[in-house]
Amino acid sequence: MAEVQARPGRDFDMAVQTLIVGGGACGMVAALAAQEAGQEVLVVEADALASGSTALSAGLIPAAGTSQQEAAGIEDDPEIFAADIRTKAKGQNDPVLEQALSRGAARVVEWLTDTHDLPFSVVTDFDYPGHSLRRMHGLPTRSGAELVDALRVACERRDIQIACNRRAETLYAGTRRVLGLNLRRPDGEIEEIGCEKLILACNGFGGNREMVAAEMPEIRDALWFGHDGNKGEAVQWGRKLGAKLAHLGAYQGHGNVAHPHGILISWAVITQGGIQVNADGARFWDESQGYSEAARAVLKQPGGIAFSVFDERIAQVARQFEDFRNAERVGAFVRANSFRELADGMGIPVDALARELTEIPTQGSDRFGRTFPDSALQPPYWGVKVTGALFHTQGGLCTDASGRVQREGGSAFDNLFAGGGAACGVSGTGDSGYLSGNGLLAAVVLGFNAGRAPVRPQG
Repeated sequence: MAEVQARPGRDFDMAVQTLIVGGGACGMVAALAAQEAGQEVLVVEADALASGSTALSAGLIPAAGTSQQEAAGIEDDPEIFAADIRTKAKGQNDPVLEQALSRGAARVVEWLTDTHDLPFSVVTDFDYPGHSLRRMHGLPTRSGAELVDALRVACERRDIQIACNRRAETLYAGTRRVLGLNLRRPDGEIEEIGCEKLILACNGFGGNREMVAAEMPEIRDALWFGHDGNKGEAVQWGRKLGAKLAHLGAYQGHGNVAHPHGILISWAVITQGGIQVNADGARFWDESQGYSEAARAVLKQPGGIAFSVFDERIAQVARQFEDFRNAERVGAFVRANSFRELADGMGIPVDALARELTEIPTQGSDRFGRTFPDSALQPPYWGVKVTGALFHTQGGLCTDASGRVQREGGSAFDNLFAGGGAACGVSGTGDSGYLSGNGLLAAVVLGFNAGRAPVRPQG
């Protein structure tokens, strides 16, 4: 359990200007930005290697008005982006935060590209649900592992120290300021570190099953597909400090995780014209709503499983993602030249599956209100057994545009910041407000802003 104390029982073992808890995308972006602003930086990470939830994602950052979009002939701007965020979340977000993230994303992507040599490009061959334009930026393999590796290299080049195998347990704080942390090492010894600025980049609480059950019971039994280190320390510290918290029931789910392989299957297989059927071979919802909502929809089906069905054309698009290629290598897919062969391979009724595939409209909408691309699915057909999963939580500490943590009652802490999953994002109050990329959007923009925020020595 994360604790808060007034001050340590002895002098700090060491002190640093900017202390960052968490070595994922948010923490490493914050470290790079803070050092660039002239601050002495230390990142502390609970794991043996800085990685975090980012490594489990597709590593895609949504941004509007970038040079990458311009090169691809895409005309976009932050106001269109903000409107998409607002629409997906049904107006439930803090509008100031929406504007800060939508306006700040392009700056961060281009800074990572130009200053830190991360070769971002735009995904241009399919649309993500809720985005009115193509604005998802990723590295060549379209994987979060490549993103965190590149950020780690950038930190190493700049001699930014990342102290691993150090789990933060107790936060030391005064009335309006934090003073530092204690950290537990693998040998059980405690280190106490003072700081002038503290950035919480330790993600959310999806790995804390008690907190998940309390805050989002509808997803409590889902496969946990996030980082096990997400135990909710930021929320626990925030409650004890009197920080303002919001939208603790918000989360990103995903209804397209290969089962039992545990590999994420790109939602491109659906947006390009694929469908989902249950064990009876029947469709059960409008798949175009989004992959976050899909988690609950899939988990409501018999056995909590479904089958995603698409074709060779769609598979060619999805192959740009490393996860899809990994799923191919382990044999997660059924590939067939007929409805019967596909149904037999997936173990579902052929008549029901054939009816669903032949009833997909090439014009107008179907019985769920979904419209499809002009071309119908064609053999060879592909199928994969999937389940619903919880990826990460989206509620947390309320911050201003700079990432500064707010107190209950309206004031702010002098030197406490948060970003990524530790902070309240812009995904509304549940799962349906999650717009693709919202997690990394809040991670990199709030991390960048918090890192660049000036250090305010106590005085």
